[in-house]
Amino acid sequence: MYYLLIFIPLIIAMIASANVKSTYRKYQQIGNSRGLTGQMAARQILDANGLYNVSIEHISGELSDHYDPRANVVRLSDSTFNSTSVAAVGVAAHEVGHAVQYATGYSPMKLRSAVIPLTNIGSTLSYPMVILGLVLGNSYVGDMLINAGIFLFLAVVLFQFATLFVEFNASARAMKTLDSQHILEGNELSMSRKVLTAAALTYVAALFTAIVNLLRLILIASGRNRRR
Repeated sequence: MYYLLIFIPLIIAMIASANVKSTYRKYQQIGNSRGLTGQMAARQILDANGLYNVSIEHISGELSDHYDPRANVVRLSDSTFNSTSVAAVGVAAHEVGHAVQYATGYSPMKLRSAVIPLTNIGSTLSYPMVILGLVLGNSYVGDMLINAGIFLFLAVVLFQFATLFVEFNASARAMKTLDSQHILEGNELSMSRKVLTAAALTYVAALFTAIVNLLRLILIASGRNRRR
């Protein structure tokens, strides 16, 4: 059971990653009828939402696109910025969706931002704390370290849960805007949706992995309690 909890999340994560890359590359070959690049689509959607102060930058890489709220910048990768593919336009619209979320105070985005510091601690220290607790044996300090490690990892699960809402909502905003602004038409919308759906599944996999890792910690703690 313990080893299954190690390998199953890895396999699911690999499948999700391979799926998003293959889906993106498939629809990267199909241009949109209006000839809009990812950068042009992003600018149009930003302006339509009154976000004239949000800038767009070109960065290197593939699928490294993101919105940086600290700099108030949408950064589009080589595979998106100048590409006229339906995949690139969909990805650009998705990242703009995050900018709109920040501008409108979307609640799950606020929650995710709030737990980031605790998440960073939990992802780094949870397992060492639990292992140290096991090493210390049946003692008050050992119990405290194990329980604290499990509690800290709950923040990681909460972060991934909030991220799932944030990403699905950004994709929904993207598809709605691509349609209402007539940036994509007909089958182009369907193809772009497939790209964003594939990307969203990677976040489902990340949440599943976090939950499984939490279960592993709980199993370790419960196994220790049974040995007392």
